[in-house]
Formats: sequence, C-alpha cells, structure tokens
Amino acid sequence: MARTPPMPQTPSTLAGRRILLVGERLAQVAAAPLAGAAVEAAAGVERLALARAGLCDLMAVDADAFEPAALGQALQALAQAGGAPPVLLTGANLATTVVRSLMRLERSDVLEAPFTADQFAAAALALLAAAPIAEPAPLPPAGGSRCWAVTGAVGGSGATMLAVEIAAALSARGAGRVCLIDLNLADGAAAAYLGVQPVMRLADFNGSSDRIDAAVLQAFASPAVKNLDVFAGPRDPEAFEHVARETILRVLEVACETYAFVILDLPRHRRSWTLEALAGSDEVLVISELTVPALIAARSLAEEIETAVGPPAQPRIILNRLATKMFGPAPSMSEAERALQRKADAGVSSDWEAAAAAANLGGPIAQHRPKSKIVKDVAQLVERLADAPLRAQAPASGKRAA
Repeated sequence: MARTPPMPQTPSTLAGRRILLVGERLAQVAAAPLAGAAVEAAAGVERLALARAGLCDLMAVDADAFEPAALGQALQALAQAGGAPPVLLTGANLATTVVRSLMRLERSDVLEAPFTADQFAAAALALLAAAPIAEPAPLPPAGGSRCWAVTGAVGGSGATMLAVEIAAALSARGAGRVCLIDLNLADGAAAAYLGVQPVMRLADFNGSSDRIDAAVLQAFASPAVKNLDVFAGPRDPEAFEHVARETILRVLEVACETYAFVILDLPRHRRSWTLEALAGSDEVLVISELTVPALIAARSLAEEIETAVGPPAQPRIILNRLATKMFGPAPSMSEAERALQRKADAGVSSDWEAAAAAANLGGPIAQHRPKSKIVKDVAQLVERLADAPLRAQAPASGKRAA
C-alpha cells in the first residue's frame, strides 16, 4: 500500500485530538510522534468496542499483539456498530481476515512493521486530516432531568413497547434530549423495536465505572429518531452476571446529568441495582395487561415497590391493550380496578395492527401509524406526567445520590 509522504508535526495539527492506542508495544513507540494530542493507551482488544467517533478521533492498533480471529471479530463489530473513528492498523504479516475486516471501516490505513516514528506520524496525520474533530459531549439539561422507570407486571404485558412509545412521545415534545435505556441486559428488545444497532457493552467497565462520563456514554448511544438516543446491549444470556452493579448505577447517573428525560426499561425480576434505580426515578410505571393474573401481579409488584423503596415511591399502574368493544372476555376498566384494589392511573388502547407494523418496520408507532389510538393515549399520559410536579426523591437514589 502506498504511503503518504511525511507531514510536519505541528501542535495545531494534533491539539485537541483524542487518540487511542491499542496494544502495549504500540503505546511505547507511538507516544512521542503524537506529542500534543490527548493519548490514551489500552492493552485489550475489547477496547475497540468503545472506539466510537464521539469518544476518540483516531485509533491505532498493534495487530501483532492479538490473535487474528479475535482482532478480526472486534474490527468487524466496530464496523457494524457504525460511527467508528479512523483506524490505523500496524503490524507484520497481517492476516487476510484482519485486513478484510479493516476494509469494512469508512476510514482506515495499514502501516507495516517495522516503521519509523516519522512514518507512524505521517500515517496518523493523514487519517486525522480527513476526519472531523469529535463533537464534545452534550451539555447537561438546564432545568434538571427527569427519570421514568417502566416495568411489566408479567411477561408480554407490552412494557418495552410502551417504554419506546413514551420515549418517542417525549422526544416529539421538543422539551430536550431523551434517552431510553434498556436494562433487560440478557434479552432486551428496545433496540429491535426502534430498528437500531445495540452497541452498549457495560462489562468492559467493571472495576472502573468511574471512567464513564458523558463522552463515554455517547459512545454507547444508538440514535433512533430526532432527540432520542437508545442505550442497549447485544443479547447475552449471562449479561446480568457479567455487568457490575456499580457500572449500571454510574450509567444511570451520567445519563441523568446529560439528558432532559431518561426512560428506563426495567426487567421484571429484581437485580442488585433495581431498588436504587427505582428510588432514583421520578415516576415508576407498572404495565399490566387486562387478565386477572396480570392485574393481581401488578397490584403485588406495586405494593412490593412501595414497601421496599419507601414513602417516596408511588408506582402508577398503566393498563395496556384496553379493548374498544362493549362486550368481550377482557374485563372493563372498573372491573380491572376491582381486581387491582386500587385506581389505575391510565389506560392504553389495543391496536395490534399498528403495534405489529411498527415492530416489523422498526421505529415508534407514531412514525408509522400516527393516527393510532396507542399514539393518542401515550401522548396524553406523557403530557400529564411531564407537566406534573417532581416527586420527592429517596436519599439513596442511584440517580441523585450526593
């Protein structure tokens, strides 16, 4: 491959640039040629998963430090995730699988070893010259953030669908940036509902969760629609065991410092961080379908949350898939409230065709079926909750612990 002629290294060329060096030997030989840049060294190939354009401007990788299969898979995952910075791959006798994976990236180059400092600087500067400076992390919301937690009383109650629609409705209000965090780590479906690629890999930060800041958080973001980012990880049946509690809570803390609204899609079963996430939420929405077992489960779950979290917690029960028929097997609203032994806070109409179309096409129902009754009901719910005064927070809140 033809080499770019050496370029003079000036402070203005590298000033403000963030460069990630992957591989211990590369960090030793490349630090001097990159003087003036903000250089971070990493030893593990897993660090490639976080190398998004919002996190660094250039990534240099020592191919000789890793097994070709592992490196090829990491580069392929980086390309599939999108938004990758330029990648400079160095090494001798590069494997074909690695080079083919590298070619999937939008901007990349290969520097054969051995190489001089001038050759490394020239290749790095050539890639940087064609890459825009990474945008800074977004500013925190001026009026403070709100966090709403959504959880299903039973499986299949439509909690994820409603979490998606609530987040989309909030983003459409134009009241600031919104994020949806899918905390169903093993098999979450929020990204699939919105047709985006899940790129959040939290296990990489176990033991170093304090490194997660607004810039790192943006590396995990999957933009869905205007003003709405999704944070979701690839399906992993062992994810709950692999991701530390401190990492989850740090993500929630930074998200609430960055976004105006944070919507949590919570798993039904309690985890080590569940109560702190609930305590840090301004609203807790328990979603129930209209069957007697689901209604009883919703009542029990709401009572469990009130008991475990304390007085500030006042879960709202939302009845999903309300039928419009006058007669049918499903209980009416009043009959459902008798089973709940409490008032339901809202209901969302059933519209199977609209929900299925949106799920199949990818995106919120409002995008594909804007006249659906679901869209109208969710908009009314969001308007009522968004305009309501903030509730008191528990001192142990994972969101606002001081």
